[in-house]
Amino acid sequence: MNPSENGVLQQRLGEDPELLKAIVYNDDNLTYGSIISVYTGPDDTVTALTDDGIDELKDMLRDARITTETWHAFLDDFVDDAELVARIKAQSPR
Repeated sequence: MNPSENGVLQQRLGEDPELLKAIVYNDDNLTYGSIISVYTGPDDTVTALTDDGIDELKDMLRDARITTETWHAFLDDFVDDAELVARIKAQSPR
């Protein structure tokens, strides 16, 4: 996900940009077709989410935050960066 896409997602979802990038990094985390590569030049691509992908990600995050336990389980399951998971878990869930 390129920096401008990441910033748009962060503003739209109000989430930590590193968390969003970590979730989107694994394309198995969202429905097939939700994460796309956009060609910006002959050999250059950026990763982006479709509108449906953004909605799916927003719904996933909302559902994960139902309790602290579900939030922590979500982070453990969907984020493959132990330091990021620890940092996010240390913050107060919304």
